[in-house]
Amino acid sequence: MRRFAHIPAPENQASATESPRSDRDTLARLWPYLWAYKGRVVLALAFMIGAKVANVGVPLLLKSLVDKLAPNANSAQAMLVVPVGLLVAYGLLRLSTSLFTELRELVFAKATEGAARSISLQVFSHLHALSLRFHLERQTGGMTRDIERGTRAVHSLISYSLYSIVPTLIEVTMVLSLLAIKFDMVFAWITLAALVIYIAFTVSVTQWRTRFRREMNELDSKAHTRAIDSLLNYETVKYFNNEAFETRRYDEALERLRRAGVKTQQTLSLLNTGQQTIIAMGLILMLWRATGGVVAGRMTVGDLVMVNAFMIQLYIPLNFLGVIYREIKQSLTDLDKMFTLMLRDREVADSPDAKPLLLKGPPSVRFDHVEFAYDPARPILHEVSFEIPAGQTVAVVGPSGSGKSTLARLLYRFYDVQGGRVTVNGHDIKGLTQDSLRRSIGIVPQDTVLFNDTVAYNIAYGRPEASQDEVMAAARAARIHDFISSTPKGYDTMVGERGLKLSGGEKQRVAIARTLLKDPPILVFDEATSALDSANERAIQAELAAVAQGKTVLVIAHRLSTIVHAHEILVMDHGRIIERGTHPQLLAANGRYAQMWRLQQAGGHEAQVANADADMA
Repeated sequence: MRRFAHIPAPENQASATESPRSDRDTLARLWPYLWAYKGRVVLALAFMIGAKVANVGVPLLLKSLVDKLAPNANSAQAMLVVPVGLLVAYGLLRLSTSLFTELRELVFAKATEGAARSISLQVFSHLHALSLRFHLERQTGGMTRDIERGTRAVHSLISYSLYSIVPTLIEVTMVLSLLAIKFDMVFAWITLAALVIYIAFTVSVTQWRTRFRREMNELDSKAHTRAIDSLLNYETVKYFNNEAFETRRYDEALERLRRAGVKTQQTLSLLNTGQQTIIAMGLILMLWRATGGVVAGRMTVGDLVMVNAFMIQLYIPLNFLGVIYREIKQSLTDLDKMFTLMLRDREVADSPDAKPLLLKGPPSVRFDHVEFAYDPARPILHEVSFEIPAGQTVAVVGPSGSGKSTLARLLYRFYDVQGGRVTVNGHDIKGLTQDSLRRSIGIVPQDTVLFNDTVAYNIAYGRPEASQDEVMAAARAARIHDFISSTPKGYDTMVGERGLKLSGGEKQRVAIARTLLKDPPILVFDEATSALDSANERAIQAELAAVAQGKTVLVIAHRLSTIVHAHEILVMDHGRIIERGTHPQLLAANGRYAQMWRLQQAGGHEAQVANADADMA
């Protein structure tokens, strides 16, 4: 077991030990995506400041308007010249506030959408670059929910911080300065004290509520994962009549989500009530001070109106501070989860000096003393050595769990070997770029999964730039063209989720067609005809044999009749090669292969007799 001690930890386990990053770290990771649009950032900030200057000017103008309309003002001037000018200026200031706000959002929209697009694209690319181990262990529903919330968090963070928090801070600074300069410091201290108490209360209560919100999100992800998993396994649910069971499981998840939602709403109501109490007390103290100033003659009625207007303008955005702070914290959490996906290390990565695989013809493939284990506690391959000479076919047979399909995964470099090496034309595949290696290999897997798109799309996936004629030629070679042509929509027929609208044999023939269309120098057939009937299997075997001419082919098979013409046959058991040779040589050796051959021949004979009896009946 010492040989397998250096197997890398699975990516999801590695990430589980990571400590959560601070909000500052998350913002630091977001900033470069926004700063790519620095011109728009600066312009948006300028428009934001302009909007706040106009907004603060409104109460000042309102004060002048009220004072000019005071009873002791000259009636002609008060009724005509001054009010008209002040009213027009008042309207222009109100318009300027809205205009600058809209210009800010218009200018910054490209930066916001561009940053969200860049992050989403980077996450998508990184997920495709992660190893097969990660994708076998992931929970699709929860992961897609994390990505969805993370993308939305970019918009929320920018909206709440740039459009709410920063403008409010600018306005608070300007208002406090004006109150201190125009009146006395008591006004500024009352306003400042109310703001500090308000913010402290909001932050502390919101921090307390965060755990309820986090619990609600986790339960939401679990419920979503459960629903997606059940729908993806729709047929299995039907096979075992477990619709009611799945409904109960989903309802249990929804009930836990409901209780968490109620608790979240209760704490939100507590937060809102406390905020309104603080606002009301601050407003009363300010108006009491201003009213006293008017009575004493230190202030005018216009000053009272201005103070009231300032307080209302300040407290309207602060009214939503709890929601804004909570949403910012939640957005930072959601964004951090998405960034965590981007930070997952790639178990299989190109080395810095990796070179592209350049082939002018069929290459040789060699497994040289290969040792491998998915888990250190359970080794799969032991000292496996064999070679597929250029342009020849090697078949691998053996019982399930003997390590046959693992050979294909290692050749594709979905995993790295722990001992020995795999070479193509003498090049260790660890020193080759994964992209060039996989472009040189085509596979027909045992379990074919198709995209929820048209038949033509799925066949053309082998070579997306292929013409319609080339797609149809590949379909003919895979013996599926006639079936496709017989459907009402032909090649535009939708195959359904994971190809479930097609039978197992039809899906396998589509997989064969797209591999034939790719036309790579190395072919892997992993039970390529296991889902076909005997007549179609014989026809497609002839096509595959013709296509395999001049290519390097690895065939993984259970039915020995499909590999009798292979240049060499390997018999595997418990991760070791126990026999090798041609079909006649292995039969003459009268070992495990000969025993498997006799069992399959006897089984085939019994099946033929059973079919004949059924026909007579």
